[in-house]
Amino acid sequence: MTKLKLLALGILAATAVNTVHAEDKFSLGAGVGVINSPYKQYDREIYPVPVVTYEGDNFWFRGLGGGYYLWNDEADKLSIMAYYDPTHFKPGDSDSHQMRQLDKRKGTLMAGLSYVHNTQYGYLRAALAGDTLDNSNGFVGDVAWLYRYTNGGLTLTPGIGVDYKSENYNDYYYGVSRNESRRSGLKQYQADDGWNPYLELTANYKFAADWSVYATGRYLRLSDEVKDSPMVDRSWAGIFSTGVTYSF
Repeated sequence: MTKLKLLALGILAATAVNTVHAEDKFSLGAGVGVINSPYKQYDREIYPVPVVTYEGDNFWFRGLGGGYYLWNDEADKLSIMAYYDPTHFKPGDSDSHQMRQLDKRKGTLMAGLSYVHNTQYGYLRAALAGDTLDNSNGFVGDVAWLYRYTNGGLTLTPGIGVDYKSENYNDYYYGVSRNESRRSGLKQYQADDGWNPYLELTANYKFAADWSVYATGRYLRLSDEVKDSPMVDRSWAGIFSTGVTYSF
């Protein structure tokens, strides 16, 4: 398994953090994840997924990211955070001859702010982060509303949200430069910024005092700026993982 493929698991691990209950300070787990990439003639990828989470009074760690709380009480949680964004494109992973002529796109380290506001009707989750390694020089935003329902050992957390990708971010991952167009035969394309609405659902079942099984997934509708790219052949992207965790 290549380094980039291993880092791609961070998407799944980060999604899985919703399975951890607020009272669980530290959890370890393992499972399997599925990534559906929007890139043209990219195969569905299935990987083992490590899950490591920590929730403290001052610090937190989830997936490939962590943060420091600037404000932390039952209603509001504001933190500075950093995480590895494993979004990437590896030409050799596509079955398309044209796509194999394009340049590689790398993952990057993102940093910014995250915020959670809890109410009796659910909770607001928001984040804003920018590229710190000058790969895309872009920034991303995310806002969602989620509701946690618990019945005995079963917890369901459906959510609806939208993420934002800046022009630089979209153009780095989905644009086609003049040189790439000349080599590949794909049309030259410059992407603008865009909004991607999504639905997500996490299910967690605690079958013992410290053990849980989980399943979590997200279905995302791509913005026109991504769908119109000659690198893309679908209108959606998806992430799913399932596994088992142990809480200390």
